[in-house]
Amino acid sequence: MIGRARLNYTLIFAIGVSLFGSFTTVTLALREPANGADLFWRKPLIGSIFALICISGTVAAFFPRKCSETFYEQKAQKAGDLSAKNLGFLKGCNVLRGHHPSCGRFSAHILRIDGRILCAACTGLLFGGIAALAGTALYFFVGLDLGQFSLSAVWIGHVGVFLGFVQFKFSGYARLVVNASFVFATYLALAGTDALTSNISSDIYMVVLIIFWLWTRITISQWDHWKICYGCQHPCAAQGTYVSISPT
Repeated sequence: MIGRARLNYTLIFAIGVSLFGSFTTVTLALREPANGADLFWRKPLIGSIFALICISGTVAAFFPRKCSETFYEQKAQKAGDLSAKNLGFLKGCNVLRGHHPSCGRFSAHILRIDGRILCAACTGLLFGGIAALAGTALYFFVGLDLGQFSLSAVWIGHVGVFLGFVQFKFSGYARLVVNASFVFATYLALAGTDALTSNISSDIYMVVLIIFWLWTRITISQWDHWKICYGCQHPCAAQGTYVSISPT
């Protein structure tokens, strides 16, 4: 896990570039489409690339603990309370299926469904990825015409993306919905921009920006986890038990 100062600088850089990228893509979408022949392979190519991004994220959502091992391993090494062979425990605290420590500080990050504990954010990203894949198939391969909804899709997409950036303000099912909306919003922004510009350069720029948005979302999540876990002055609860701990 990267240090606090470096994480803060990275976060500022990520948010700044994301804001700039959002501004430039909206500007592109508002411009009149360039004259010229529409490339027949544009939509299948862009749709395939975006679908691969969605599939990769959907698969990763099934293995959330793998995405957290590095963070908790570094935390554990700092605490000096466990070895690399026992990554499932953090200062005597069992890491749940939701890949968060069994600590009241992370209660907003999880869902309890039929006795199972799930990460609200990862579950939302999974649902959002499935919805985005369905939209990608309809627009880029079946030929769905967004029509007058194109510009609205761009605006809704960008709003949804930045709502996803502040998902740490939400808890439980609200966090799930916001994260699902975040992924689907990237599809709306891409499809809306494509419908308005019909330009391969704009599409590629949007795809690169979407990848950057995803990285920004991950960086913000790392910062949120760092703020919660590294600022804690209390010993973690016994494994499998939640306790209420007041903020420090």
